[in-house]
Amino acid sequence: MKAIEIHSLKKIFGDKSVLDNLTLDVEKGEVFGLLGPNGAGKTTMIRTVLTLLKPTAGRVIVWGHDVASHPREVRQVLGYVPQEKAVDRFLTGREHLLLVADLYHLTKSDAQNRIGTVLELVDLADRADEVVNNYSGGMKKKLDIACGLIPDPKILVLDEPTLGLDVESRIRIWDYIRQLQRGGLTILMTTNYLDEADQLCSRIAILDRGRLAALGSPEGLKKGLGGDRVTVQFSPEDDRLEKLAGSLKQELPFISDVKVSAEDHALEIRVASNEEALAPLIQSIHKHGKPILAIQYSRPTLEDVFVTYTGHKIKEDSALL
Repeated sequence: MKAIEIHSLKKIFGDKSVLDNLTLDVEKGEVFGLLGPNGAGKTTMIRTVLTLLKPTAGRVIVWGHDVASHPREVRQVLGYVPQEKAVDRFLTGREHLLLVADLYHLTKSDAQNRIGTVLELVDLADRADEVVNNYSGGMKKKLDIACGLIPDPKILVLDEPTLGLDVESRIRIWDYIRQLQRGGLTILMTTNYLDEADQLCSRIAILDRGRLAALGSPEGLKKGLGGDRVTVQFSPEDDRLEKLAGSLKQELPFISDVKVSAEDHALEIRVASNEEALAPLIQSIHKHGKPILAIQYSRPTLEDVFVTYTGHKIKEDSALL
């Protein structure tokens, strides 16, 4: 049994299709990342998993339970940490957790035991009785995560877990997420930070305009682009770069793809080998009488993956859905 199974999921609001035939699954014990610009359908998918929305068509199965026919059973295995800080600055950290425990109908004894456990887990035990108004942004996010862990869920849903945090706080939250995974928890998270997805996620799904654009491990998706990238920039006076691109691809077998960037007067070249490809590439360009203005060598990144599969950058936002 998978932790989450999504089969041919469609969601339509009025005449607008927000999710279109989405199919994917989340394995038990993995950190699964959802990437996509605002409007891609991430929030709609998350709300469907959380039983807050019903599918227009298709099925969503969470820990063996259908979200449409057995929403109560689904909610019993989920913990949720929203994007916004769901905290009241005039309550203490412990009071927040007591309130959440009461909402989940935990007994007084179970609540006290669970609160002690999660406070230690997120390193807030020594600040639990301070009002949240005294907490830093990172501490508030840790309290959010603690609230999501109160019901001892099998799946924790994190919506943009480090949005707006400073670098040090982000790294600490990453450490807590890794610790939760090592403890066997399944984590489904949305993020627009590509470095975060690269660092944390076992697998990622890239959503674009309601459709699944790519699915796989970060490393596998990067390798699937066909090699490292060499960007060679020429003088604006140099023309006929299309002809040079064709000649290089014919002459050098390690080149998998060449694109002309007319705006930058450059060639973007994919090489299926390591840095040793640079020397013969430069020699071949010089042979064609083209002086090189600048050259840059880089490994594929998740941003490259995103642009390849969607045709635009992740920060190109549209209406939030």
